[in-house]
Amino acid sequence: MPDHNIKVALIGNPNTGKTSVFNQLTGLNQQVGNYPGITVERKQGSCNLPLGFRGIILDLPGTYSLNASSIDENVVIELLLNKNDSDFPDVAVVVTDVENLKRNLLLFTQIKDLEIPTILVINMADRMDFKGISIDIPYLESRLNTRIALVSSRKKTGIDYLKSLIVDYNAISTEPCVNASSIDPEYFNALRKAFPKQSLYKLWLVITQDVNFSNLNKRVLETQNFAKPNSELKRLQQKETIKRYQFINDVLKEGRTIDTAKARDFRSRLDRVLTHKIWGYVIFAAILLLIFQSIFDWSSYPMDWIDGGFTSLASYAAEHLPKGTFTDLISQGIIPGIGGIVIFIPQIAFLFLFISILEETGYMSRVVFLMDKIMRRFGLSGKSVVPLISGTACAIPAIMATRNIENWKERLITILVTPFTTCSARLPVYSIIISLIIPRNRVLGIFNTQGLTLMALYLLGFATAVLSAYLLNKVLKIKNKTFFVVEMPNYKLPMFKNVGLNVLEKTKAFVFGAGKIILAISIVLWFLASFGPGKDFKNAKSIVTNELRATNPNPTKLEIDEKTASYKLENSYIGIMGKTIEPVIRPLGYDWKIGIAILSSFAAREVFVGTLATIYSVGDSDNENTIKDKMQAEVDPETGKKVFNFASGISLLLFYAFAMQCASTLAITRKETNTWKWPLSQLIFMSGLAYLVALTAYQFLK
Repeated sequence: MPDHNIKVALIGNPNTGKTSVFNQLTGLNQQVGNYPGITVERKQGSCNLPLGFRGIILDLPGTYSLNASSIDENVVIELLLNKNDSDFPDVAVVVTDVENLKRNLLLFTQIKDLEIPTILVINMADRMDFKGISIDIPYLESRLNTRIALVSSRKKTGIDYLKSLIVDYNAISTEPCVNASSIDPEYFNALRKAFPKQSLYKLWLVITQDVNFSNLNKRVLETQNFAKPNSELKRLQQKETIKRYQFINDVLKEGRTIDTAKARDFRSRLDRVLTHKIWGYVIFAAILLLIFQSIFDWSSYPMDWIDGGFTSLASYAAEHLPKGTFTDLISQGIIPGIGGIVIFIPQIAFLFLFISILEETGYMSRVVFLMDKIMRRFGLSGKSVVPLISGTACAIPAIMATRNIENWKERLITILVTPFTTCSARLPVYSIIISLIIPRNRVLGIFNTQGLTLMALYLLGFATAVLSAYLLNKVLKIKNKTFFVVEMPNYKLPMFKNVGLNVLEKTKAFVFGAGKIILAISIVLWFLASFGPGKDFKNAKSIVTNELRATNPNPTKLEIDEKTASYKLENSYIGIMGKTIEPVIRPLGYDWKIGIAILSSFAAREVFVGTLATIYSVGDSDNENTIKDKMQAEVDPETGKKVFNFASGISLLLFYAFAMQCASTLAITRKETNTWKWPLSQLIFMSGLAYLVALTAYQFLK
């Protein structure tokens, strides 16, 4: 049995089901990373093929053609141009949608010109009867010089046949199906004579695109007098596209028939409702309300179970492990710190579940179309909605998603305002504070007041992002002119495998990404809270005992232990740091412990809860209390009032709604804008705004 890897490049337009085909081929054998040197996400997986072969599947970014207009599309072109690239494919698999073959085949004909064995996958075959579509596969294979796999990733049909075609890729013709050089025969003949050993179409891509090909680049071609003015290049590209579509129309005229009488299409009627100028927004708001109600209602039971489990684990560790510093570190530092983030797994998972379902059904594209009408008034377009909505998961990939926005001004504004969108890292902070200060009542017997509060915070973040975009559009003097084009994919039932994989991948990335930071910070915080300088810390017990005896000759051991723990915490390293910054944050309603949590959460917002869990656990004589119980019982020794009351709670919620508490977001903004000017502006503006809003709210409500 041969033992050989076949490298497969999976290529296609957005919304053709390329990801579904990738998931069917690879299953759980997937790795997610970035292309070397750039922060464009790449997915790679493996699968077993017939005859003992193994396929290495690279899922390339979605692209409409090889006429690149974004960084993602450049990745596709440069990989397919350079045979020396370690990822250069043995075979290209172009995924198309049975309902959009005409548009999808443009990319296919271009890739065929690169002289790479190319397989055509016609996906969503299960919709052919529903749409009244019939296809003559042998005819299309003959005209397109390729082999075709008719696939339904939903019903899992055609995948085995596709695998057999991949194994037999050497038998597939590499002859182009369109003679692109006929758009200017004289020019292309001269190009062929100058570079007889090079692929003619690859040279054309180097001339027209900002890409490199082996040792050739535009400079080399310019010295050979092959450079042309941009206007002339655009004219020739248009001629090439027209020629390709003429060929595609001719092929589909004979190879595909659509009998509208047999179609059972309700898409148009549904679109009229979901994109209606009034009902469209009402339905979208109702869906958001359902999501936020569910996040609080459905997740409450598993969250209580996890919270209690970690509390019991910390108590068990304190009681059964040998007494000493290491046990204190585990029971008071590591377990409470990690528990402070694991407790929010149910809410994070539900959030990603709903986002995945909206994307899988095709509804998210309708939201983009719907919101374009509003975005235009604020200097943005519907394309900006994708990063803003993606920001509800994480600002980092959302900012990276702005690469699909061609206009620099529009892209820059989107990058700068996206962090205002409420990301999943804010959810742990919102959740714990809302549960402390907002009673769990019902409105109209249906709506949960805590869920309504959460929705209000999400809407506040989105509104702030849009308002900031409006101001930046007025301030930034950059010329821009853009056209908005969005594809409306067909509605379809979500594939549970895709949704499940997405939820698992995103939740795992969130937990492990935050977990590493929290574990490190929890250990540091425990050390700073467990040790301190000077005699006050070392002689804490005797000092506290003397103070208690001044008012009570016979204090109990429990009173002495509790007062000693509190006294040592205030005089520890972290207590000294907190007391130092307390004058700055006291007007916002925060004590020094909250101040430490705010500072530590600059690494990542979700660290806030883990930090308080660690601080409140150090020296705690009652290990049975959950983090929520400890926060609920925390009292300001100066005022005698609860630290987390309505005024301070609202102040905290608003602070985290506006503050730039994420070093990673600043780093990605620096990378995408190639300067520290914009991330530093983000940090100063967002932090200043957060402080002022929180200050105003607390002073008004207290």
